[in-house]
Amino acid sequence: REHWQLARDHGLAIAAVDGHASILEGLNRREHHPRIIAELQAKIRLADEWEIANLICFSGSRAGLDDANGIAATAEGLARVAPLAEDAGVTLVLETLNSKVDHPDYQADRTAWAVEVCRLVDSPAVRVLYDIYHMQIMEGDIIRTIGAEHPWIGHYHTAGNPGRHELDDDQELNYPAIFRAIAATGYGGYVGHEFIPTGDPVTGLRAAVAMARCD
Repeated sequence: REHWQLARDHGLAIAAVDGHASILEGLNRREHHPRIIAELQAKIRLADEWEIANLICFSGSRAGLDDANGIAATAEGLARVAPLAEDAGVTLVLETLNSKVDHPDYQADRTAWAVEVCRLVDSPAVRVLYDIYHMQIMEGDIIRTIGAEHPWIGHYHTAGNPGRHELDDDQELNYPAIFRAIAATGYGGYVGHEFIPTGDPVTGLRAAVAMARCD
């Protein structure tokens, strides 16, 4: 947690950290629930102490599991810790990841999958982490999706596609328009810039932050 303390020492907020271990062995299988729920309970208490707004959660790999059962199990697991998260003012955000390039067989690889989990849990403490880079690979239609599903979205991640690099002209996403669409929904949270820099990291980050401000 030295990085958490470093952020605090410099007056920086921590927007999100992982809520539990393992992207592959996630909430979509009930046999993982005892471990994950214990991890989430501990992380919720830490997030409350450190004023961390979001804890990132993962569906896990599909491994032959059908969507209906994966969604039901994920919702069941999150529902068990949602009251604790609500009391702490912490949001559990289920991350959408692409299964085409970076995370083969990941189950929550579509926006609708994660939104349905949130609908079933029906808690203000359970929302979608809408990863723009990942959903561009899987679905596209980014701005329309943000407009339609923003009530269920609790956090955003960015990166350029293809390549997962800076939000520049060498990639296909129109981030200025995307950020305007996010702002138009009234979203007041943070946007996590998760790209892999090809040049100076600080220069790339400054450009991304300036773009996200929609000035």
